Amino acid sequence: MSAHLPCPIPVPPLVAMQAAVSAASLVVEIVAGRMLAPYVGMSLYTWTSIIAVVLAGFSAGHWLGGYIAERDPAQALRQTGWTMIGAALTSAAAVLVLKALAGPVLTAMRDPVAGITVLAALVFFLPSFLAGVPAPVLARLAVISRDRPGRSLGAMFAAGALGAIGGTLLAGFVFISWLGSVGTMAVVTVTYLLVALACFRLAGGNRRQATMQLLVGLLALALAAASLAGPSPCTVESRYFCIRVIDLSDDPAAPVRLMVIDHLGHGISARNTPETLQTDHAAMLDALARTRTAGRPFDAFFIGGGSYSIPRAWAARGLPVRMTVAEIDPAVTEVARSDFWFDAATTKIRHDDARRVLREDPARYDVIIGDAFTDIAVPAHLVTREFFELVAARLHPDGVYLMNVIDYANRLQALAAIVATLRDVFPVVEVWVEQRRPEPGERMVFIVLAGTTPTPKDALTTRAPETLRFAALADRSVDAMVARGGGLILTDDFAPIDRLIGRAD
Repeated sequence: MSAHLPCPIPVPPLVAMQAAVSAASLVVEIVAGRMLAPYVGMSLYTWTSIIAVVLAGFSAGHWLGGYIAERDPAQALRQTGWTMIGAALTSAAAVLVLKALAGPVLTAMRDPVAGITVLAALVFFLPSFLAGVPAPVLARLAVISRDRPGRSLGAMFAAGALGAIGGTLLAGFVFISWLGSVGTMAVVTVTYLLVALACFRLAGGNRRQATMQLLVGLLALALAAASLAGPSPCTVESRYFCIRVIDLSDDPAAPVRLMVIDHLGHGISARNTPETLQTDHAAMLDALARTRTAGRPFDAFFIGGGSYSIPRAWAARGLPVRMTVAEIDPAVTEVARSDFWFDAATTKIRHDDARRVLREDPARYDVIIGDAFTDIAVPAHLVTREFFELVAARLHPDGVYLMNVIDYANRLQALAAIVATLRDVFPVVEVWVEQRRPEPGERMVFIVLAGTTPTPKDALTTRAPETLRFAALADRSVDAMVARGGGLILTDDFAPIDRLIGRAD
């Protein structure tokens, strides 16, 4: 060793470098989901693509690192240092590359799953590949640096695992919450540059090499700074979501705003007309809830807050209702309050998962409204028989459960499974939809109603804000749809809601 390096390398610095690289690479994997969410949503397919791409990058990087590890130690360290600078450059540029490629890639790829996978690969494969190089090199240096190679190798493996754990925890609990995704990638860039500097220092070298290393390192920092200086796709980036507020009205005296969570619109509110719902699904939920309660005082529970448009409308109308909202993200509530004119004093708000709130609180309700989404699918734990049994236990005997469901008109597999599952729990299940002929392959909004008694009307008219007429599907049509879906019952053990929604054929 001493013939090729300025001095022998002790194992602790190698362990620290391995831990740092592992931590940073797992931070990239976690933050990749948040970065992709504004463009493709946060679904099972998103995470599957990210994990596959990152692991493929690590594997290819480890393979290259094995070749580098066989070279002279000083040369191997210098080459590893350059790969770390490459990792810093590609990590710093990831935000800019994603903005540039997201539109063209998703437009060109007809299959959304393929689009997600290709986009993830184009943005995150190279940083992961370069981050995978150091592990074999540092492990070999640790083995040949001491008389007890087994212990040294074990220390390196442990450092990699502990670094990965630390990076995951830091990304999820600290960095994204406090720095946002762009700031988190800047931290990753700096971490990789510090590891590169350590490699170069351990390898030694001349002034010319040091100058080149410094210049390329400064380029990586400049890219990170450019990403930080650029506009964020999020108005607010919380621990859970990328939240955007989009102005839809050109009239500053009559503002209308859309709340987008990740890449899906979750509500529209107009400042001057709070009693008028601005989206079809909200108008249908509102009209059905008021029809079923027939003007009497009632208690309502909302699964998901979004822009809080229905609670705001009910408060503006002075309805005799006590409202409770389970919204998992406090930032969503704060944005609704600050940008969508929602008065939080009108509603009891629980910032927690709705299923947990219903499980732990025995309160009963006349109306429970399900309007929570991850991407375009309802979260799997909110569509199962076990959850619907919990909902039934929290309803008064004549209470009603209303649920917003999105599905493709020429598939309806997700809707069929949800209806079949609700029928396993409730004696009456209705499917309501706008009265019009759907376009081929259209993604449609349905309201599923479940309770103990049928709705006294089979059609309703409301405003959203234009006049909207919607009706309940005939029982024979619902029966045929469920039969085509095979009568699948969704359970906590098996609820493939992402696959059932799929895409338009």
